[in-house]
Amino acid sequence: MLVEHTRQVISSLGKTCECPRSEHQWNISELCGQSGSQKIDTKMPGVGFIRVKLLQAETGPNGPALTDPFLAINIKEAVEVPGRGTQLVQKKRTLYPEWNTCFDAHLNHGRVIQMVLMERPNTSLADVSIGAKILADKCADGNATRTWLDLRPHGRIEVQIRFFKEDDNGAILSPSVTGRDKPGIVRRGAMKQQKVHEVRGHQFIAKFFRQPSFCSFCNEFLWGLNRQGYQCKVCHCAVHKKCHDKILGKCPGSAKESRETMLLTERFNINVPHRFKTYNYMSPTFCDHCGSMLFGLFRQGLKCEICNTNCHHKCQKFMPNLCGVNQKMLAEALRQVRISSSDRRRPTLPGTSPTGDMPEPDEDEKEESEDESYQEMWSESESGLPKRAPTVVRKFTPEDFHFLKVLGKGSFGKVMLAEQKGTGKYYAIKALKKDVVLEDDDVECTMIERRVLAMGSKHPFLTHLHSTFQSPSHLFFVMEYLNGGDLMFHIQLSGKFEFQRAQFYAAEIVCGLQFLHSNGVVYRDLKLDNVMLDKDGHIKIADFGMCKENIFGENRASTFCGTPDYIAPEILKGLKYNSSVDWWSFGVLLYEMLIGQSPFHGDDEDDLFHSILHDTPRYPHSMPKEAAAMLSLLFERNPVERLGMPGCPHGPIRSQIFFRNIDWSNLEARKVNPPFRPKVKNDGDSSNFDSDFTSERAQLTPPDKELLKTMNQHVFKRFSFTSAEALASN
Repeated sequence: MLVEHTRQVISSLGKTCECPRSEHQWNISELCGQSGSQKIDTKMPGVGFIRVKLLQAETGPNGPALTDPFLAINIKEAVEVPGRGTQLVQKKRTLYPEWNTCFDAHLNHGRVIQMVLMERPNTSLADVSIGAKILADKCADGNATRTWLDLRPHGRIEVQIRFFKEDDNGAILSPSVTGRDKPGIVRRGAMKQQKVHEVRGHQFIAKFFRQPSFCSFCNEFLWGLNRQGYQCKVCHCAVHKKCHDKILGKCPGSAKESRETMLLTERFNINVPHRFKTYNYMSPTFCDHCGSMLFGLFRQGLKCEICNTNCHHKCQKFMPNLCGVNQKMLAEALRQVRISSSDRRRPTLPGTSPTGDMPEPDEDEKEESEDESYQEMWSESESGLPKRAPTVVRKFTPEDFHFLKVLGKGSFGKVMLAEQKGTGKYYAIKALKKDVVLEDDDVECTMIERRVLAMGSKHPFLTHLHSTFQSPSHLFFVMEYLNGGDLMFHIQLSGKFEFQRAQFYAAEIVCGLQFLHSNGVVYRDLKLDNVMLDKDGHIKIADFGMCKENIFGENRASTFCGTPDYIAPEILKGLKYNSSVDWWSFGVLLYEMLIGQSPFHGDDEDDLFHSILHDTPRYPHSMPKEAAAMLSLLFERNPVERLGMPGCPHGPIRSQIFFRNIDWSNLEARKVNPPFRPKVKNDGDSSNFDSDFTSERAQLTPPDKELLKTMNQHVFKRFSFTSAEALASN
């Protein structure tokens, strides 16, 4: 009964959601954190919001074992319905946050949060409903609090809760070191949509198949990180990475009228529909379209009476009229036809066969060819760096460092403070989990980050790279340790920055951004969290995991990524973009430094994105006129006319009145004294970092040994790097 109710809740967005009866009946007043005799006021404004971080789940001794669990979050409001009393209504869409990520919920009176524990692909296990106010009451003095929430009918989930107060204008009040509440802003993680590989209308994204699956093109096994595959977002077609570009036809809404069917009908007179009939399978069988198993005890799927093709009932509409056709053999025949026709138009080249093919590669080359999509990004010449002759250099290992504290963490891995053994030097080491990199198809992004970090060592306001190395389970970036902390930490202490301090930081950030843009790099994740201070008070831009290379001239990027508060309108509209998005983010960052709050607001991401697209930021009278004037030019929604772009009609950004007293030559030479110097006790001091992180034990998450055996280490072959400074110091 409870499971069925949960499924109905998830599928019925915006509908009235009544609580289950009998033993699972809940009192709405109690859920909302009020006494039974107290009437719920659903119209009073909230006094703040909670940030809930999802940590882990347990089903208990009586529950099923969890293999791939996730949570569905339904946020409901208590509404008075005539004749039916108070009912819970879900007005916003269901959220599906990943583990170790957060979601926010304002403390509107009568707001209830339902957390549904589910198992992939779509099995409901248990749930809990609790008032947002009750969760807020668990927080002590605004500090993060960990607690376990009991699920029904069994199990529990662990969450971390942090409460943030807001003033009457919606500005966040964050606790300061003096114990008084000041307006402030809070940390938010970046987001990035998966890279889409478009092939003949298919929208393939990287997919880690946790269950046995087969490639719909070559009918070979898909399993493990060593053979990560792709799956179409539209028709769910599953293929090997090496097979995705060989798919014959266009992705259909319905395969009966697809280009593939029409092409084969016209050219080869192939238009043979399958004769599917419901079938009872007596042994494990897999769908020939999506590759996954046909589950159930009987009538599990459909089987063609002619060619024995199998598919799910839901996949039948995507099956093209290719009864009896071997797609792999046909694709190879078409490739040979194209080679033969092109061979007539060109002479045979040295080193090729008479058919125009390259000589047959040996086994090692065949293995490399499966990962050829990763080869181009290893070319250092792409980033503007000259190729150097290979030299024997020292390669570091995790055993060369003593890990001391955690400085930050996320779904990617951790950033830790480490001391190099034998030297007494301190470094910040970013450790990425290889399995996460492979599952998210982020190998290219990781290599770009390494190249940009190496390039950044040439500029005074970018974080410098010491070295990179790897272990069987992790990738390591060893960077200079900036013990002054990030700007987010300092603005949460002071509320906002005075004009001279914000102007100084803004000028140094402009220098760093212009250096990146001149080298064809779009940063895409500029925010207070990613701007660090060194011990002298100069800024350093850090974390280049979102960067995009080779954005010169008419080249554009298209990936939806960034931190929600800082995302430019052109990204939200799905347009292709260039470095203009960094100048929009720079405007948001400057506004936050001067005002102490974000220029755009919303209860959730949808409201926030609507505000970014349509609202005009408020410029208080206390803001200097030159600052307001420059911000209005940075918030220009036409990217061509935005301040900072070469074609901006308002002139170069360095010539703005806001920067009238900046000596740019001395600034870039680090000859201008910073207006603020962070308090640093020693080189290894970590007091300028969030205690939520530094209190954790500094250790690497152990890998899954079975998963490690299937991992393709070849794609990380050229990751290791040692800088000239590291060689000179060793």
